[in-house]
Parts: sequence; C-alpha cells; structure tokens
Amino acid sequence: MYGNFIYFILILLIYTTHYPPDQPYFGPFETWVIFLLLLAIFAVATRASFRALSRKIDLKASTGLHGQFDRLFTRQAIMAVVLFSLNLYALNLKLFVMDIPPFSASPTLMALLFIGLFMGCLAIIWAAAYEPYRRLFQAKVSRRAYVLSNISFNFPIVLPWLLISAGVDIVNLLPFEAPKGLLATPEGQVVFFSCFLAALVVAAPSLIKFFWQCRPLPRGPKRDRIEAMCKEAGLGYNNILKWPIFEGKLLTAGVMGLVKRFRYILVTESLLQILNDDEIDSVMAHEIGHIKKKHLLFYLIFFVGFIVLSYAAYDLILYAILYGNLAFPVVQGPKAEQFALTSIFFTVAMAAALLLYFRFIFGYFMRNCERQADLYAFHLLGTSRWLVSSLEKIAVHSGRAHDRPSWHHFSIRQRIDFLNKCEADRRWIARHDRKLRRSIMVFIAGLVCMGYVGYAVNFGETGRSLNRRFIENALVSQLKRNPKSPVLYGMLASIYYKNKSYGRAIEAYKKSIELEPRNPEALNNLAWLYATCEQDRYKDPLRAVMYAEQAAALKPAPHILDTLAESYYANGLHQKAIIIIKQALAMGPKNTDYYEGQLRKFRQAERKLRN
Repeated sequence: MYGNFIYFILILLIYTTHYPPDQPYFGPFETWVIFLLLLAIFAVATRASFRALSRKIDLKASTGLHGQFDRLFTRQAIMAVVLFSLNLYALNLKLFVMDIPPFSASPTLMALLFIGLFMGCLAIIWAAAYEPYRRLFQAKVSRRAYVLSNISFNFPIVLPWLLISAGVDIVNLLPFEAPKGLLATPEGQVVFFSCFLAALVVAAPSLIKFFWQCRPLPRGPKRDRIEAMCKEAGLGYNNILKWPIFEGKLLTAGVMGLVKRFRYILVTESLLQILNDDEIDSVMAHEIGHIKKKHLLFYLIFFVGFIVLSYAAYDLILYAILYGNLAFPVVQGPKAEQFALTSIFFTVAMAAALLLYFRFIFGYFMRNCERQADLYAFHLLGTSRWLVSSLEKIAVHSGRAHDRPSWHHFSIRQRIDFLNKCEADRRWIARHDRKLRRSIMVFIAGLVCMGYVGYAVNFGETGRSLNRRFIENALVSQLKRNPKSPVLYGMLASIYYKNKSYGRAIEAYKKSIELEPRNPEALNNLAWLYATCEQDRYKDPLRAVMYAEQAAALKPAPHILDTLAESYYANGLHQKAIIIIKQALAMGPKNTDYYEGQLRKFRQAERKLRN
C-alpha cells in the first residue's frame, strides 16, 4: 500500500508539470474513442495477468508467488501511470476538460477529476488482484471491501495537495487584491504554503480518520491494556480507534498526529483477536516508539525536504534541458512539438529525482525508523520476546512470507533476527540509534545545502547568470534561423553585456545597427557601453558621443539623453553634460533621484576642472 504513495506523488508531478499545446492532436470524437480503447486494453490485460497468477496458486505450495504478486501489481501500476501520461501528453485531455465551466473555474476541481481517473485505473487493478490476494494472504475480506478500503486508504495521500490547491482557488476567487498579489510573489507563495501546511499537519489526522471511517475502540480489557501502556510511556493522545481497513481483517496498527489533541492510535479488530495481552503491549510499544523517537516529525521534515529538493532542482533540470537543446535534436518541427517534448524531458527528469528520493532515501530512513521503533520494546518492556512472537503470529495469520522485505520495511525475518541479536547484546540498540542519528544529521546537512542551491538559483546571481546563458543559447539558435533580425542581435548584445562579454556585445550591437541603422535603442546601448565600460580596452568616448547623438536625434527620451550626457562627461565636456541631463530631468522621468545624482556628478566634475 505504501508503494501507491509514490505512484500518486508521481501522477501529481506529471499533472502539474504538463502544459497542453494550443491545439489537440486529435478531434474530440477520435480522442474519446482512443481514450476508451486504451482503458479497455488496460482493463483486459490487467484482468488476464492476475487470472494467470490465480491459476498458479496452490494454497499448499505458494512459495515465491507472493513476490510475483507484488511484481505484477507494480507492473500494472506503472502501466496505469503510463496510461495517465498518454491521456495528458498524447490525447491532451486537459484541453477538452478546461473548457467545461465547472472545471475552467476551478483548477482544483479539474485536478480532482484527473486524480480520480488515475484512482479508477488503480481500482481496476485492485478488482483484478482481489482473487489472488485473497488466496495468497488467506484474507477473509470481500472484493468490494478490498477495493473500497484501498481507495479510502490512499485518498489521504493526495488530500494535502488538494486542500492547498483549493485554498489557492478560494484566494483567487475572493474580491481582495492584496491576497492575490501576495500569492503572485515567490515569497508570498512560501508564506501561504508554510502556514497552510502547518495547519494541515496539525488537523490532518482528524480528516484522515474521517475518510478511513475510524470509530473509538469500545471499552474492555483490550482498550484498558492499550491505555495502561500509553500511560506508562507518558504518551498523550486524543483517542484509541478501531481501524476498519479491509473490514478490519488486516493485521496492523498505527499512530498518527504530531499534537496530542489530534493524535490517534489505530488498531484493527483482527490484530487484537490473534494477540495476547503481552503481545499487544509489544505492538503498542512499537507504535509509541514512533512518537517518542520523533519519527513523525522527521517524516514531515523529509516531505519538506522534497519541496526544497524540487525548489532547487526545478530550474537546474529545466536549464540543463533547454541549454543543452536536448529536445531539439529529436524534434525539428513546430515550436509546439518542441515545447511538448521539452515538457516530457523535464517531467521524466523530475520523476527520476522523485523516485530516487522516496524509493531509496526515504525507504532507507523508513526501514531504520521502523527498526528503531521495534527496539523501543526493550525500553518499555525490557525484552523483545513478545514483539518477536507477535511478528511470528502476524506472518502466519496473514500468509506473509518471513523473508519478503519491502522498500519501507525490513522483512519479518530480518526484524526478528535483529531483535534476537539485540536481546543477546543490548549494545546493538545504541549502535542503531547512533547510525540513525548520524544519517539524519547528514540528510539535514544535505537539505541545507540544497536549500542554499535553490535560493541561489531562484534569487541569487547564479540563477540570473543561468537565465542569461539560457536566453543567450535560445537567441543564438533563433539567429541561425533568422540571421537578419536586428531585434535578435540587440537582445543578444544585451545578454553579452550583462555577462560582461563586452567584445561580443559590441559586435552584436554593430550588427543590429547595420541591419537597422535608425534603431535608437541599439545606438543608445552601444554608446553607453563605449562611455562606461569597466574594461578600458573597450572604452571609446568619441564613438560614444557619435552613437549617442544619433540616438538622441531619433528619440530624445530621458534614458537616451542620460547616455548622451554620460558620453559628454566621458569626453570631459562637463558643461554639455549638465545641459543635457537638465533636459532629461525636465521631462519628469520616474527615477528622478538617479538623474539628480547624475547632475550632481557632472557639476562636481565641472567645479574640480575650474579649480
């Protein structure tokens, strides 16, 4: 089930990074026919695959089929992601939906529709997987409960994103400009997201228990036992809930909530039935360990870390694709196709980063946090024998192979072996704590570095330099197609100037002027470079006056008169500079302080010359 978390994060990434073209590739009728055909093929292939697996299952000898079941589910889930991507990139379903009034007015509503489309594909997989699942894991649950429990279990994964997106929609619909202006800035988005996320983290458990339809565990010996365990550990909580997932047949327990008022302990009826009192204590010790060892807080930091990683990687990946022209060698056709392919390259790169981050880095921390929670049984109970026996019972009753690990859990055999090793030598407990603590420190240090990279790329000179290099690359590419465009040469010259490539800037400005001799902006910019260049070899005050006078004759705007005044100043003609800058000031320019500063500079130079 935890694997679905990655799939949902992946489809959210695909959805949010996709920008549809101006026109669809197919007409409405063809689009919907292809859509239904692909969906039918997916459903038939999924059903056939799980039926083939079901025929292999012999309850007396199903060794190895658990892993085959997992691999088959993973394969079909990946196919669902591919189908979702085809619906966006090939069929352009967004284009057809965004014109429908309810969805055009609310981006969140449209996102919910597409998330529902992916959830529908997963529902097809769950329905097809039910029979082999029931036989492999000896599950006494109906098909309907299996599918609905999976849907209700997975929906909270996308709930935070949907709520934040809905919050943005509401702000944009309100008749107040200040909140809209705040959201239009990167700083405002960070503030909005941080406040919303903080509130959501606190209140999310109450929303989740609603979707999971959890109810308070009735009074009785089992509840009394759990309450006593929590009291002994000093754990505050709101309630102990019966977890009805898969009609309560799943053998599991959990805890959610960072704040005492919104913290809930979850347990299924089936788990309480198969465990004795000591084993229930050991399972609760494990769940309490997650709270006491601050695992939930670390998981929150980890999710924030992905936001930081995305923040840093977003522009870097985009610049790498665009600056390297990765898409253009493949597609030399219309700009729309190049844009679409660039979007695909970008989405694939971001998806790879996401999978690496969650599947491997987060998986490493989850496995080791689970192990640390196991070890908390030693702290509360003094022994792990009851946790070992509970793991053995869960493996037997669930039909789960002892040696089958997952990306987020060690296998039951690995957990039991490590607990037995710690039972024999308690020093392993401290060793594991140190290992996890050091790993977290390294992760946080890396997170800080990535945050710095993200800030530098988005707000610092590094980002501005990358942006200029990208624009330069794009302009050079455009000039190969249109070598007689004075505008493109002028833009390229400005980029060269900002990058301090003054020689190349001069050549580009000259080329722009050659193609359009009466271009006041190109004349003005070249004059400013000759008059003020910080590298003496490129300074040419006489040429500066020549180009500035031509520009001023064509367009006597304040900024052009300022260039003419600066050119006179560079030639020692201070009185002329004063006269011209006064003319610029008389026009009432917006940045009056700058022009007044120029006037003071010229007057001071004139006074020094006289003295």
